[in-house]
Amino acid sequence: MTDDIEVEPATQTSPRHLAPGDVGLVTPRDFVYSQPFTFKSGQVIPGFTLRYETYGTLSATRDNVVLICHALSGDHHCAGWHSPDDRKPGWWNNLIGPGKAVDTGRFFVVCANVLGGCQGSTGPSSTNPETGRPYGVMFPFVTIRDMVRSQKLLLDHLGVVELQAVIGGSMGGMLALLFGIEYPRFVRRVVAMATTARESAQAIAFNEVGRQAIMQDPAWNHGDYPRDSGPRVGLAIARMMAHITYVSDASMDRKFGRRKKNSAHADAYTFEPQFEVEGYLRYQGQSFINRFDANSYLYITRALDQFDLAHAYGSLEGAFSHVEADTLVVGFTSDWLFPPEQNRALTLALLRAGKRASYAELATDLGHDSFLLESDELYTLIRGFLERDQPYVFDYSI
Repeated sequence: MTDDIEVEPATQTSPRHLAPGDVGLVTPRDFVYSQPFTFKSGQVIPGFTLRYETYGTLSATRDNVVLICHALSGDHHCAGWHSPDDRKPGWWNNLIGPGKAVDTGRFFVVCANVLGGCQGSTGPSSTNPETGRPYGVMFPFVTIRDMVRSQKLLLDHLGVVELQAVIGGSMGGMLALLFGIEYPRFVRRVVAMATTARESAQAIAFNEVGRQAIMQDPAWNHGDYPRDSGPRVGLAIARMMAHITYVSDASMDRKFGRRKKNSAHADAYTFEPQFEVEGYLRYQGQSFINRFDANSYLYITRALDQFDLAHAYGSLEGAFSHVEADTLVVGFTSDWLFPPEQNRALTLALLRAGKRASYAELATDLGHDSFLLESDELYTLIRGFLERDQPYVFDYSI
């Protein structure tokens, strides 16, 4: 094994926002797989890189591991801080750390940026060794299963012999479920939140509008654009529209209502932003284009569209037939992208397949992104599920 096994301890210069229970300063690492990798499509690349972070210490028995799987716009940085000057910690910092629901005093936590991504992992913006140029749309089509297989290779590299749990929300929930399906003897627990066995027509439609915004931007140039350029307008619009699906009407109304920007005149006839919500969406779009690649957005949304457990395995019950993990599925009442009934359907299929499955439905008005936001109820659920030796059904009304 290499020195990849332990997270580097925080230096004495801690981030100014560091709070009790944070993991401190963390350093991303790269796992380089130097053998050919075959995608589900049959296409092959000569190798790949996954960027990842770890928190906590791997036990001598190498079985105290929790794998965190990120959503579409997430990445490997789910906890801690990269520098004392960071404005924000990792995207799930409220869940992961010493004494938190995913306790790094007990677990060795791993999170990797997915294959096909753009935050250090191999994807469309990576250099094609055959041409010396970015792959662009010559990159193989990637599936959720390809992402799972590549992360299993990372875990093998780290010497992990068993996952205490794999946890994810939205797309991350799809990865978590598939880990339990593909590697049943390797995974003890699965926590899948705000997710689905397959996207609805409406969810696919939203993704397609986002892709068209990108591909109709002249700067997309059929996927061939410089690393520091590209369809920035199209990608920003795609992000703006997608972000609307992540929140709820109630949360948007509470945060913005119909309040106008300070600079806006009450009856101004102009297309410049007048309402606070317009400025917020533009900010979301602009910040996204500074950290995400447009082609990766195309590839990952297509992977989401193609995910269909019933089709892949004959039925949902067939998909779960070999699962050995205890599974907790969590739905959120205000999630209209992957609504509660889709999460309940997963649990019911697991139970019909004779598996140990629990379902919890949390009442919230925060929308699809509820799994990312502060929630003591959610933290208590996850902590209890990870610490119990036997499964517990949190809600029988499924």
